Amino acid sequence: MCPNCRAFVTTSDKVCPYCDAQLGPRAVDRRAPGEILGGLIPQARFTTIMILLINTGLFLAQSLNPHSGLTEMGESLPAPMMDGQWWRLITAGFLHGGIMHILMNSWVLFDLGAEVEQIYGTSRLIVFYFVSTITGFWASSHLGFHASVGASAGIFGLIGAMLAFGVTDKSSLGSAVKSLYMRWVIYGLVLSFIPGVDFWAHIGGLAGGFVAGFLASTPRARLMWKEPLMRALAGVSLAVTALAFGMLYLAISRSGG
Repeated sequence: MCPNCRAFVTTSDKVCPYCDAQLGPRAVDRRAPGEILGGLIPQARFTTIMILLINTGLFLAQSLNPHSGLTEMGESLPAPMMDGQWWRLITAGFLHGGIMHILMNSWVLFDLGAEVEQIYGTSRLIVFYFVSTITGFWASSHLGFHASVGASAGIFGLIGAMLAFGVTDKSSLGSAVKSLYMRWVIYGLVLSFIPGVDFWAHIGGLAGGFVAGFLASTPRARLMWKEPLMRALAGVSLAVTALAFGMLYLAISRSGG
């Protein structure tokens, strides 16, 4: 697919026959799966699997040491109780409340993350997940008024980003993506009314992901100035996430956990 006009082209085309944009190597040709742990981790899901490994590691830490303070100091709280503990809006997205909670989120994220990365690229995936986790738990904190954890805010953000692609891309692929992810949104919002599910985290994540996807757009030849910016934003997202976990560690240490 041409990155400029989104028209379908052949693998032998060096210039798009529709808009004359220069075409580079296909994504599949640029990948080198064997370079990552001997091919144990598929390149297309590398970032997604890193997120899943972090989630799993933290869940094991929560389960093996329930009194570690991870949940108490890392979960999102109602806004009046946050007391300036901003890191909770990030760390809450990597913690889970039980085995079924993390299994369900991991199952969805495994496939969804790969699809987002294929459409948008790694930098945008990181930014979308970061932004939607914050907007999801901000909405939960200010509108839901209860403690909350889980990757579903970020997951709904990725759904929102895919929906943004479907809305803005006028190709047949865009139409198919919009149709598919509109169903995802409907199913997800219906499930959000199950008791114990954080409805507002889902809504906030979906909104944050849609806006981020709409503003970022997919990589386009005529918008190449965005690429250094997106890489920088991805780096900032990773740095702030690391800082949030550093703040969480300090908070646990101070509380004696």
